[in-house]
Amino acid sequence: MPKHLRTAVATAAAAALTGGLLTLSTGPAAAATVAGHKNAGAVTVLYGSADGVSATRHATFTQNTAGVPGAAETDDSFGLATSAGDFNSDGYADLAVGSPYEDVSGDTDGGTVQILWGAAGGISRAATVPDPAPTKHDRFGNALAAGDFDGDKKGDLAVGTSAATLRVLKGGFTSAGVAASKTAVTLPILGGSGNGILQLTAGEVTADGRTDLVVDGYQDAADDGENYYNANYFLPGSASGPSGSAARKLPAGFITAIGDTDGDGYGDLVTGMHWDAGLLPGTTKGGKVNVIYGSAGGPTSRMDTITQESGAVPGGSENGDSFGYEVSLGDIDGDGRQDLAIGAAGEDIDGVTDTGSVTVLRGSASGIDTAHGVQYFHQDIAGVPGASEDTDLFGTEVFLSDTDGDGKADLSVGAGYENDGNGAVVSLPSDGTRIGTAGARSVTPGAVGVPTTGRPQFGAVFTG
Repeated sequence: MPKHLRTAVATAAAAALTGGLLTLSTGPAAAATVAGHKNAGAVTVLYGSADGVSATRHATFTQNTAGVPGAAETDDSFGLATSAGDFNSDGYADLAVGSPYEDVSGDTDGGTVQILWGAAGGISRAATVPDPAPTKHDRFGNALAAGDFDGDKKGDLAVGTSAATLRVLKGGFTSAGVAASKTAVTLPILGGSGNGILQLTAGEVTADGRTDLVVDGYQDAADDGENYYNANYFLPGSASGPSGSAARKLPAGFITAIGDTDGDGYGDLVTGMHWDAGLLPGTTKGGKVNVIYGSAGGPTSRMDTITQESGAVPGGSENGDSFGYEVSLGDIDGDGRQDLAIGAAGEDIDGVTDTGSVTVLRGSASGIDTAHGVQYFHQDIAGVPGASEDTDLFGTEVFLSDTDGDGKADLSVGAGYENDGNGAVVSLPSDGTRIGTAGARSVTPGAVGVPTTGRPQFGAVFTG
């Protein structure tokens, strides 16, 4: 199963158009081939509408697109990380795009970050963000997260690299991509080749008006060994941005989402650990999801663990299911509580191997409810586009966001290996009460101009 990467909805993002937008990147294991350049990478923006997202209104960007700096080159991985935020405070969502393996001025894999600027008519221009410390790291843009980390009402950008130092670029940005200021935050993770910051997740946990951050990497000292691989650290927002001195270690996992699942006004943290029991400390057969509840002081000790053996969760915990491969939070029914979508990309269904599934659980006054209102989707469910086939990996990515402007979160699902690795995105709208299949549609790479040479894994990475 490929290494995967997820980015979070930026808390500072402003809606660019009615219904917002959904941004899709090609897969990190085999990004799109562009003009013969393997793994050059591509990013597609599906603009929201009253009917949700579709291929009807879209824009696909590569580094060969007019207005985007640079040029498509082999192994640049343009779009390996993305995050949306209003970086220039003009009221439109902009898109930060990382190309962490781009060679820069003779620096192999130095990496770049570009901002694609939102406007009334959509994205039409871009700028390269200067690397504040190019000699201190490689893979600038390996992870991205946008938010208002210092509470000044301007969109900031957190950037991960190969080093154990987080780079925070403060808003507002100029049209040339230059941040108002920049800070460096040292973290207790391993730096160097293959290490550094692997994931960044932004969201407000403490309800103090500042965006908080979860950083994922390899722990730099094995205390009890539990979190050595893919350790998570909570960095609260502060007047100076994410606070490294106040960093707190969280239970391990690779994928995180932040949202208020119980309606108490504080963000909860949902972390997926999809590995089977015995592969790493703390893992369980088939994978699991931890829900860590928030408070004014940040994450609490209260935690629920969800597997396919919990409550009415469908299926059963089997080796290779990868339950928790991806997670996403959004309010499906408008009750003020965030609901949870969980991808199990390796789920076998009726003898079909690794076809994948998605479970939707509801938020409640007591947190995520595993007993009531549970929904289960795969490509053999009536109304879901496509069909279950070996190695589709339906649930490679899941994303809950309002794509049709009705105030309720809709479900988008990536099937990263659909059609032998071409990938596809399935859109399942909320009917106002729950996720339904009326109006469901599938978007394929060919429909939006993404080349299918080299198995692009279209839809392996979402943001919005």
